Amino acid sequence: MKHTITDYREHRPWPMPSRPWVMFQRWEHLLFAHWRVPADVLTPYIPTGLNLDTYEGQAYVGVVPFLMRNIHPRGLFPVPYLSHFAELNVRTYVTDGEKRGVWFFSLDAANPIGVWLGRNWFHLPYFNATMPADIQGETVYYGCQRTHRDAAPATFNATYRPTSSPFFAQAGTLEHFLTERYCLYTTTGGRLQRGEIHHAPWSLQHADATITANTMPPFALPDESPLLIYAAGIDVVVWPLA
Repeated sequence: MKHTITDYREHRPWPMPSRPWVMFQRWEHLLFAHWRVPADVLTPYIPTGLNLDTYEGQAYVGVVPFLMRNIHPRGLFPVPYLSHFAELNVRTYVTDGEKRGVWFFSLDAANPIGVWLGRNWFHLPYFNATMPADIQGETVYYGCQRTHRDAAPATFNATYRPTSSPFFAQAGTLEHFLTERYCLYTTTGGRLQRGEIHHAPWSLQHADATITANTMPPFALPDESPLLIYAAGIDVVVWPLA
């Protein structure tokens, strides 16, 4: 019997929304690069109604380059130019007291239509960027140069690859805290909104990366080596903001 994404529910921290999901996405060749950042650096960026979500008292910022594939609304087919492009997110972790989710500082994408839709449909801080990405075996060569009009400049260049066998993060571990997130938060007209997502549990691998440029966050990152996690890919469904 063929299984769908939504057949895998036992790992979720809360039930899936009862209304239908509206968009399918596939994320591939992800690098989760995380730095510990003092909470007082991040708090000014977090809107009223949310609090930083911390692991053992420590806040984290993630820089996550990856490739988007097969994006399409429910019931339709992907269109190559609209459905496949590179994206890079800068994020931290928040909670509204009920659901632990993600807060995005920025989302750069190599597709102007995707950027427009992200800004206008999901009210997220998307930016246009030039983003060359080359996959050679298990090694990913990835770049990002923000080109968005009137936006602060930002650059990322890295080479990364997995270095371990795949594993599933156990509840209570830092890897689980950083990756198993099933909603995002944003604001519209000063009003807090939540967007739900769903996917199977992440299949993760430890990773190695050489990051030669990274000015993506709107603040300085600490001078320390990041925690690096790789994920080959995952299918995701998305609900509208509520």
